Amino acid sequence: MAPVTQALPLACLLLLGSAPGADAQAGQGFELQQPQKEVSVMAGETLTLSCTVAAGGPPGAVKWLKVWGSGNETVYDQKDPSSRVTKAVAGSNTDFTILIRDVCPEDAGTYYCVKFRKTPTGDELYRRGEGTVVVVQARPSNPTVSGPSYRVQPGYTVSFTCNSWGFFPSDINVKWFKDKTPIQSQLPNVTPEPSNFTYSLSSTVTVTLQKDDIRSELTCQVLHTTLTAPLTRSYRLSQVLRVPPSTVVVQPLGPVGLNETVSFTCYVQGFYPGNVTVTWLENGKEMNRGSSPRPTKTPEGLFELRSTVAVQAIQEKNISLFTCRVVHEGQDPVSSSAMLWVDASGQQGRSSEGFHLLSSPGLWLCMLLEKAILVLVLFFLFKRWQA
Repeated sequence: MAPVTQALPLACLLLLGSAPGADAQAGQGFELQQPQKEVSVMAGETLTLSCTVAAGGPPGAVKWLKVWGSGNETVYDQKDPSSRVTKAVAGSNTDFTILIRDVCPEDAGTYYCVKFRKTPTGDELYRRGEGTVVVVQARPSNPTVSGPSYRVQPGYTVSFTCNSWGFFPSDINVKWFKDKTPIQSQLPNVTPEPSNFTYSLSSTVTVTLQKDDIRSELTCQVLHTTLTAPLTRSYRLSQVLRVPPSTVVVQPLGPVGLNETVSFTCYVQGFYPGNVTVTWLENGKEMNRGSSPRPTKTPEGLFELRSTVAVQAIQEKNISLFTCRVVHEGQDPVSSSAMLWVDASGQQGRSSEGFHLLSSPGLWLCMLLEKAILVLVLFFLFKRWQA
């Protein structure tokens, strides 16, 4: 559009249909036709504004003026051409139809085709058209969906917001879905943008998170008269969901033989996301175990992990407490413990093989047989004594 220049005052432009003067007779029969009362155009398209004048009339230019609010501006002046605003029929002295390319919302307003006449003191308004009201319809932007900046555990309610902007007219509709199921939302907030030619939208919905929302999605759907199909934007709830470990179990062990190597296993199950740190403690002191195993994903989309520590059952470790401590997503640690029981019934130097030998079935059979022979000998001696 041509640079903005102030034309006649708004009141004069609207009230003055013709300006009689000494050369009025020369302009008899002059007509200016502006047939369009209202035109609606989509932003980005080309706007056509029609205006024709009859031959004759006083010397002077034909211009296009736009009125918006309390002022007016020159849209087209053949002396100051614009690459965006051009005449439809170049070189014509009667057809002053113009083309405005790449229309934007700020082009909305009332346009007048105006005939000026030259005077010794400058150009004066001679004739004007009835005016064409231009309505610029603008499509809403692709919506955006935002959630909290922190993760939330299942059972808590979270708010999500859908935003879109740059649309006209202001009538707009928003729908929310959770995994294709409609959910109720608050009434959308539609407000004018600083330009006052377009509007912006903000819609909020609240959702109570569940453990199985790892693979759920929220979808915001925007419907507007300028759209042939709704605009949608989805948001994965896994972006804000934090599922703490449901169980932290240390496998219990019974008494073990002296100098045996035993294992303690820690099961960490049902957590999300997979960022977790497992630390083993012996009597409250951290053990040096090297790198921790990586978690694996379950069919439900959660994670699980198994960590094992090997301990030699020496006498000094009897009734020692081994603790598995789990820190998930920087939250407070959760832990579980088990105690090591060392069977030290034999003297020092007696191996665990001796302990297991006592539990041998063959040894018990020999001991029983020995007792039976002893009873038979005593019974034989008793009978002889009676005889």
